[in-house]
Amino acid sequence: MSEDSYTMKEAMLYSQRIAQLSKALWKAVEKDWQQWIKPYDLNINEHHILWIAFHLKGASISDVARFGVMHVSTAFNFSKKLEERGLLEFSKRDDDKRNTYVELTGKGSDLILEMYEHYYDTHHSILEGSLALKELYGRFPEFLDVMAVIRNIYGEDFIEIFERSFKNFKDSLVEDEDQQLILKR
Repeated sequence: MSEDSYTMKEAMLYSQRIAQLSKALWKAVEKDWQQWIKPYDLNINEHHILWIAFHLKGASISDVARFGVMHVSTAFNFSKKLEERGLLEFSKRDDDKRNTYVELTGKGSDLILEMYEHYYDTHHSILEGSLALKELYGRFPEFLDVMAVIRNIYGEDFIEIFERSFKNFKDSLVEDEDQQLILKR
């Protein structure tokens, strides 16, 4: 894209606005996330790795790093800690001996499901902050513009993994007639 299509002032204002808003949003997300996972003795990276492995039904360390937006060594080291706790197992595929894959153990799957069952045990400021928009528009914000920006930064592969994992997540959630959440394996 040509720099002629925007001014330096527009670029700087946009960059600062997105930086400040992203920082504020991340701080709230981080606090909510940490409160939710604290009883399970997990940090955000560990939980994210478990979540990715659960919803992608196994993933390579490279995929975990790419989708978890972390360095490969971070994904590997935290995965090792989860393996030591009996929550993940490492494997190689017959058709791909170069990559290392992680899959949840039964204990890891049970932990993820238990965490989902206890989601409402902690406060979620992001959810609370979004309810006014849900009431006004009948749905939560969809972030289509943000998704487009992320696609341009991280690529189509990232968005494909994102969409596939959220489809798996959505398919694993069922509400009964009393709107109680039932998690399918």
